[in-house]
Amino acid sequence: MKRREFIAGLGSAAALPMAVRAQQPVLPVIGFLHSESAESRHEQVAAFRRGLAESGYTEGRNVTVEYLWGDGQHDRLPALAAELIRRRVSVIVAIPTPAVAAAKAATRTIPIVFCTGADPVETGSLRA
Repeated sequence: MKRREFIAGLGSAAALPMAVRAQQPVLPVIGFLHSESAESRHEQVAAFRRGLAESGYTEGRNVTVEYLWGDGQHDRLPALAAELIRRRVSVIVAIPTPAVAAAKAATRTIPIVFCTGADPVETGSLRA
Protein backbone atom coordinates (compact mmCIF):
# COMPACT_ATOMS: atom_id res chain seq x y z
CA MET A 1 0.00 0.00 0.00
CA LYS A 2 1.30 3.39 -0.87
CA ARG A 3 1.90 5.93 1.81
CA ARG A 4 -0.65 8.46 0.42
CA GLU A 5 -3.40 5.82 0.22
CA PHE A 6 -2.68 4.77 3.79
CA ILE A 7 -2.84 8.37 5.08
CA ALA A 8 -6.04 9.04 3.12
CA GLY A 9 -7.62 5.87 4.52
CA LEU A 10 -6.55 6.78 8.04
CA GLY A 11 -8.06 10.26 7.64
CA SER A 12 -11.32 8.79 6.37
CA ALA A 13 -11.49 6.35 9.27
CA ALA A 14 -10.89 9.17 11.75
CA ALA A 15 -13.61 11.31 10.17
CA LEU A 16 -16.21 8.52 10.17
CA PRO A 17 -17.27 8.89 13.84
CA MET A 18 -17.78 12.64 13.29
CA ALA A 19 -19.94 11.98 10.21
CA VAL A 20 -22.03 9.44 12.09
CA ARG A 21 -22.55 11.87 14.98
CA ALA A 22 -23.47 14.65 12.55
CA GLN A 23 -26.25 12.51 11.06
CA GLN A 24 -27.95 11.78 14.37
CA PRO A 25 -31.23 13.71 14.66
CA VAL A 26 -31.32 16.66 17.01
CA LEU A 27 -33.94 16.22 19.71
CA PRO A 28 -36.43 19.02 20.35
CA VAL A 29 -35.73 20.79 23.64
CA ILE A 30 -38.42 21.81 26.11
CA GLY A 31 -37.46 24.49 28.60
CA PHE A 32 -39.18 23.94 31.97
CA LEU A 33 -39.20 27.04 34.18
CA HIS A 34 -40.68 26.90 37.68
CA SER A 35 -40.52 29.54 40.39
CA GLU A 36 -40.18 26.99 43.20
CA SER A 37 -37.66 24.20 43.91
CA ALA A 38 -37.41 20.78 42.28
CA GLU A 39 -37.73 19.12 45.69
CA SER A 40 -41.03 20.85 46.42
CA ARG A 41 -42.52 20.12 43.00
CA HIS A 42 -41.48 16.53 42.27
CA GLU A 43 -45.15 15.48 41.91
CA GLN A 44 -45.72 18.22 39.33
CA VAL A 45 -42.66 17.07 37.39
CA ALA A 46 -43.86 13.47 37.55
CA ALA A 47 -47.24 14.56 36.15
CA PHE A 48 -45.47 16.55 33.41
CA ARG A 49 -43.45 13.49 32.44
CA ARG A 50 -46.58 11.32 32.40
CA GLY A 51 -48.24 13.85 30.11
CA LEU A 52 -45.23 13.77 27.80
CA ALA A 53 -45.32 9.96 27.76
CA GLU A 54 -49.04 9.93 26.98
CA SER A 55 -48.23 12.18 24.01
CA GLY A 56 -45.49 9.83 22.83
CA TYR A 57 -42.47 11.68 24.22
CA THR A 58 -39.76 10.20 26.42
CA GLU A 59 -36.93 12.29 27.84
CA GLY A 60 -33.62 11.32 26.29
CA ARG A 61 -35.23 9.26 23.54
CA ASN A 62 -37.19 11.75 21.43
CA VAL A 63 -37.18 14.94 23.50
CA THR A 64 -34.84 16.75 25.88
CA VAL A 65 -36.09 18.78 28.84
CA GLU A 66 -34.01 21.55 30.41
CA TYR A 67 -35.25 22.17 33.98
CA LEU A 68 -34.54 25.52 35.63
CA TRP A 69 -35.80 26.34 39.12
CA GLY A 70 -36.24 29.71 40.85
CA ASP A 71 -36.10 28.13 44.33
CA GLY A 72 -38.70 30.61 45.57
CA GLN A 73 -36.61 33.61 44.50
CA HIS A 74 -38.78 35.33 41.89
CA ASP A 75 -36.07 37.88 41.14
CA ARG A 76 -34.03 35.03 39.57
CA LEU A 77 -36.73 34.14 37.05
CA PRO A 78 -35.82 36.71 34.33
CA ALA A 79 -32.22 35.44 34.22
CA LEU A 80 -33.41 31.83 34.15
CA ALA A 81 -35.84 32.60 31.31
CA ALA A 82 -33.01 34.31 29.41
CA GLU A 83 -30.88 31.20 29.93
CA LEU A 84 -33.57 29.05 28.29
CA ILE A 85 -33.59 31.46 25.33
CA ARG A 86 -29.79 31.13 25.05
CA ARG A 87 -30.18 27.34 25.07
CA ARG A 88 -32.47 27.70 22.03
CA VAL A 89 -35.36 25.69 23.44
CA SER A 90 -38.28 24.86 21.15
CA VAL A 91 -40.97 25.68 23.72
CA ILE A 92 -41.07 26.91 27.32
CA VAL A 93 -43.27 25.35 30.00
CA ALA A 94 -43.65 27.96 32.75
CA ILE A 95 -45.29 27.46 36.14
CA PRO A 96 -46.72 29.45 38.00
CA THR A 97 -47.59 33.01 36.95
CA PRO A 98 -44.27 34.67 38.02
CA ALA A 99 -42.39 32.20 35.79
CA VAL A 100 -44.88 32.83 32.96
CA ALA A 101 -44.31 36.59 33.25
CA ALA A 102 -40.53 36.12 33.13
CA ALA A 103 -40.78 33.85 30.08
CA LYS A 104 -43.16 36.24 28.31
CA ALA A 105 -40.79 39.15 28.94
CA ALA A 106 -37.83 37.14 27.60
CA THR A 107 -39.25 36.10 24.22
CA ARG A 108 -41.84 36.91 21.61
CA THR A 109 -40.90 34.03 19.31
CA ILE A 110 -40.71 30.90 21.46
CA PRO A 111 -44.11 29.43 22.39
CA ILE A 112 -44.93 29.42 26.10
CA VAL A 113 -47.15 26.77 27.66
CA PHE A 114 -48.37 27.54 31.15
CA CYS A 115 -50.56 26.18 33.88
CA THR A 116 -52.38 28.44 36.28
CA GLY A 117 -55.52 28.36 38.37
CA ALA A 118 -56.69 31.84 37.36
CA ASP A 119 -56.78 33.89 34.18
CA PRO A 120 -53.46 35.81 34.35
CA VAL A 121 -54.73 38.61 32.09
CA GLU A 122 -57.91 39.02 34.11
CA THR A 123 -56.02 39.11 37.42
CA GLY A 124 -53.50 41.62 36.03
CA SER A 125 -50.54 39.27 36.42
CA LEU A 126 -49.92 39.36 32.66
CA ARG A 127 -50.90 41.82 30.01
CA ALA A 128 -52.34 40.58 26.72
